[in-house]
Amino acid sequence: MKIAIASDHAGYPLKKNLTEVLKKGKHELLDLSGDNPDPQDDYPDFAKAVALAVAQKKVERAILICGSGVGANVAANKVPGVRASVCHDTFSARQGVEDDDMNVLCLGGRIIGEELAKEILETFLAARFSNAERHLRRLKKVLSIEKEFSK
Repeated sequence: MKIAIASDHAGYPLKKNLTEVLKKGKHELLDLSGDNPDPQDDYPDFAKAVALAVAQKKVERAILICGSGVGANVAANKVPGVRASVCHDTFSARQGVEDDDMNVLCLGGRIIGEELAKEILETFLAARFSNAERHLRRLKKVLSIEKEFSK
């Protein structure tokens, strides 16, 4: 799978670890943030880059990491076509993809540990949108809201 990943300075240590996991999993990786923990690295810049990669279909999914995951989540969801969510448990990561067609996983580098982050990442990547009628109906409504306010 082709995956984008990025972090600000607070998420850098976790990004570094998850990048290794993704490489071992034979994923094609597009790293859209710097390779150092510079405090001038602001999450909106990286969230925008990752969100555009998803919206323009340069990647199938993406991972964003900041201190809490919340800021990156808020910024990424400003880009039409992006369905980002903070997930700090495997149920949300799976359910977010299967039911809501989530395409960007946001993590808090200061919130969760490396092992849990790996489990969440693997769950997110293994999950597939269900295409169940009720989920398609709800996704259509979400996309309608997005279209209404993207004018």
